[in-house]
Amino acid sequence: MTVSDGGSYVNGGAEATESSILSLDDGDIYVCQGGPRDAPALLLIHGSASSTRSWDALVPLLTGSHRVIRIDLLGHGRSAKPADRSYAIPDQARRAGVALDRLGVEHAVVVGHSSGGVVAVALAEQRPDLVTALALVNTGPGLDAFIAPESAATGPTQWPPTDEQIRRFASTAFSREGYQIPPELLDEVRCMTHHTFTTTMRATRSYLEQRALPDRLAVLGKPLLVIFGEDDRRWRSSSAFDYRAVPGAKVELLPGLGHSPLLEDPPRTAAPLLAFTAIHAIRVD
Repeated sequence: MTVSDGGSYVNGGAEATESSILSLDDGDIYVCQGGPRDAPALLLIHGSASSTRSWDALVPLLTGSHRVIRIDLLGHGRSAKPADRSYAIPDQARRAGVALDRLGVEHAVVVGHSSGGVVAVALAEQRPDLVTALALVNTGPGLDAFIAPESAATGPTQWPPTDEQIRRFASTAFSREGYQIPPELLDEVRCMTHHTFTTTMRATRSYLEQRALPDRLAVLGKPLLVIFGEDDRRWRSSSAFDYRAVPGAKVELLPGLGHSPLLEDPPRTAAPLLAFTAIHAIRVD
């Protein structure tokens, strides 16, 4: 069953989107769409402790030529946060695939930011018929590329977290200290439960421990674009070139930007993405 709840917030502006709740067997998934319905489909998957809102500034640059679909992964944003369901990466990918099926999408270029890129890879493994191409934005290829935090904690140590804990956790998502993090993104951490926060973080680590992403992608034969902010403080930007193990992969480093170029400089992030999708997106007949 699909229940419509009207429009959704897009960067505080008037960019119209259609949003809905998709009731899946193991939890409700929030979905929003923008752009022409007959345009090539572009699925955007957010990273850990984030939501569809992380794409708000980028979406208006994409909807002129794409049907842009965003989902809140289970445990995040406006999707359900059950304590008795799996948050493993393959299960998150399966739900994304079911969401596209429910929306009548047969082919999509899938874009993932950070751990959302891990989900995108898993979706391509499960549904090669559905995923025509992949774009990964600051998605670490393997755990050896991870930059250990200065403190032992990788996230808030109490729940609910304090404002200072959230800001400290989120600060490494940007290229410089003092970046004004959008308050709505801080709210996305607060709306998670401690269980969903910790379990989704562990799920990404577990998936990368099993096999590095370039090894997974090399056998899929899917067109691949890797966009990486060169000043990433969570993943070594030089690790982006590990993806060159994937035949035909294109790697774009963005100087002066950090882990979240889609927020720090949407136009510079959109440019290589649009050039890539112009070649690899499939238009609806």
